[in-house]
Amino acid sequence: MKTSATAKFVGTSARKTGLVAALIRGRRALDAQVILINTEKRASGPVGKVLASAIANAENNHNAKAANLQVESVLIGPGPTLKRSRPRAKGSASAIRKRSSHITVIVTDTIAIAANSAKVKATSQVGAGSVTAPTEKKGSVRRQEVAVPAAAEVTSESKITKKEAK
Repeated sequence: MKTSATAKFVGTSARKTGLVAALIRGRRALDAQVILINTEKRASGPVGKVLASAIANAENNHNAKAANLQVESVLIGPGPTLKRSRPRAKGSASAIRKRSSHITVIVTDTIAIAANSAKVKATSQVGAGSVTAPTEKKGSVRRQEVAVPAAAEVTSESKITKKEAK
């Protein structure tokens, strides 16, 4: 089960928040919380709160256990920029941009992932020696199965020229 939590209008730029988000992508949720607690960046606080909220959402809404959760993705987007000015010499002013960001954390249950991957493997087994290759059709792309000889059958004598293929 995918569960998400979002914080909007966080008062840290998306660039700085993205550095903290990169630390926890793909990790187990409880390990990610420990990493954020020990990270000395200002953005680790809001990202930690959103992660805690996503874990709580998974526990309450989907009856998942925190020990089985994994951080699937952390999305950081830019929020609105507040434009301010600072007085400078000779009566001029320079612009100050106070940037904000939106943070979304998506966690998944690792047990559910394992069960789904087992189902996908069982249903998606294609016969040996066949590969899907794209065939072009006007306006769309279709996939068609093409037989491929096994590696032991391919020899230098069995190469096909362009004229023979037509």
